[in-house]
Amino acid sequence: MDVRHWLLILLCALTPLVHADEAPGKVMLASEAWNDYTNADGSGLAWDVLRLVFEPAGIKLQTRTVPYTRSVGLAQRGEVDGWVGSYRDEATGVLYPHWNFDSDHIYALGLAGTPAPTVATLGNYRLAWVRGYKYEEYLPNVRRFNQIERRDGILPMLQHGRADFYIDALTEAKYVLAQSSDPSKFQLTHIAELPLYIGFADTERGRALMAVYDQRVATLVKSGELKAIFERWNQPYPF
Repeated sequence: MDVRHWLLILLCALTPLVHADEAPGKVMLASEAWNDYTNADGSGLAWDVLRLVFEPAGIKLQTRTVPYTRSVGLAQRGEVDGWVGSYRDEATGVLYPHWNFDSDHIYALGLAGTPAPTVATLGNYRLAWVRGYKYEEYLPNVRRFNQIERRDGILPMLQHGRADFYIDALTEAKYVLAQSSDPSKFQLTHIAELPLYIGFADTERGRALMAVYDQRVATLVKSGELKAIFERWNQPYPF
C-alpha cells in the first residue's frame, strides 16, 4: 500500500472529527429587553421558545441585552449570531429563515372615545412609535408619524394631542398603559399581525445555525410542543 493510499485513509478518518469541531455548540442572540418576552435575566416567552428550538439540538442559548437598533448592527457585523424580533426583510446584510418563531400583535394606543383606527384609516392620524421599528414599511397608508427614543412620556404625549395614536406590540403597549393612574382614559385597538424572525448573521456559523433553527421549528410546530410555552405566558399561539 503506497503513501497516498494511507493519506486517503487518514483523511477519511479525520473528516468527521473536523465537522464535529466546527458544529456550533452555542448561539449568541441579541435583543432589546421586552417585558416578559426577552428579559435581561434570560427569562421570557421568546427566550423559552428559542431554548426549546436550540438546546435539544445541543446548541446552548446565550443572550445579550442591548437596544433594538444596536442588536441589528451586531448581527450585521457578525458580532452575534443573530438578533431577535425582526420583521421579514427588515434589514440588509443578514439571513432570514423560512420559519418565524412568533408574531407581533400590533396595537394602537389612543385616548378613550377616539374613533378606533383600522389599517385602512391609519393614514388619517398622527402616529408615533419607537425609533428603529420601521412600522411605516409594514403598515399601509401611513403618512404622518414621529419616532421617539423611549417609551417614557407616551401617555402625556397622547393627552396633550401631540399624537393621535402610539403604535407598538401588545405587550409593550400594555406596559405603557400600565403607567397610567387611570387606564380607562385610554383604549387599545388591534391593527395587524406581523411575523417575528431571527435575523441571522451572514456567516458560516449563521448559516449553520439557521439550518438547525428551521429544522427544529418545523418539528416543534408539527408536534405542537411550543403551545405549552405560549399558554404559560398567556400569549396567543402564532402557528
